[in-house]
Amino acid sequence: MFNCPGQIRFWITAGVLVGASFLLNTMSHGEPVIHRQPLRMLAYNLGVWTGEERPVQEKIVQAVGVSDYTNRLYSTQGGAPIQLYIGYYSSQRTGDTIHSPKNCLPGTGWDPIYAGYATIPLQYGGQIVVNEYVVQQDQYKQLVFYWYQGRGRVIASEYWAKFWMVADAISRNRTDSALIRLNTSMSDGEMEARSRLLGFTRVLFPHLDELIPN
Repeated sequence: MFNCPGQIRFWITAGVLVGASFLLNTMSHGEPVIHRQPLRMLAYNLGVWTGEERPVQEKIVQAVGVSDYTNRLYSTQGGAPIQLYIGYYSSQRTGDTIHSPKNCLPGTGWDPIYAGYATIPLQYGGQIVVNEYVVQQDQYKQLVFYWYQGRGRVIASEYWAKFWMVADAISRNRTDSALIRLNTSMSDGEMEARSRLLGFTRVLFPHLDELIPN
């Protein structure tokens, strides 16, 4: 069962994360309140994109345990819209942890057909790596970008997001973080959908600094 080095690494990693999560949940001291702007302050006009709020049902907000969120539809002339969801958690110590879209989307009827990564060069230098996810419901496909952001990091991997949450809880007494998810229709083709999300992400990213504490 454990002859494969990859399996050994997986089980060691899983064991460390489970043990660290137990330690995290048993630490009783409170976290500092980090100053930030509420997510409603995100601009509704981002480049050529214009957004409108699409509130989520309160029972869903309660179920995901989010501290603050925004759910918007950004549109531009001549193209498919982009849905933007940002869910911010001020603390993840008490069971209110970020829900991965890889778990949530299938639960709402979207079947995953591809999962990978996309590298996005930023406007002012540097780049970020995000999850790229294709989901399908009947004949309708969507392209999804998502990542975890907070405490000075942008992370695609769920495992590394968990690792750094525990590490920062111990070293910095902080577990605050956010999930950023973008999705758009693939009805005009995969290349157009990817180009749309890449362009929007580059415009959006500089606006996140005041909303998601470093």
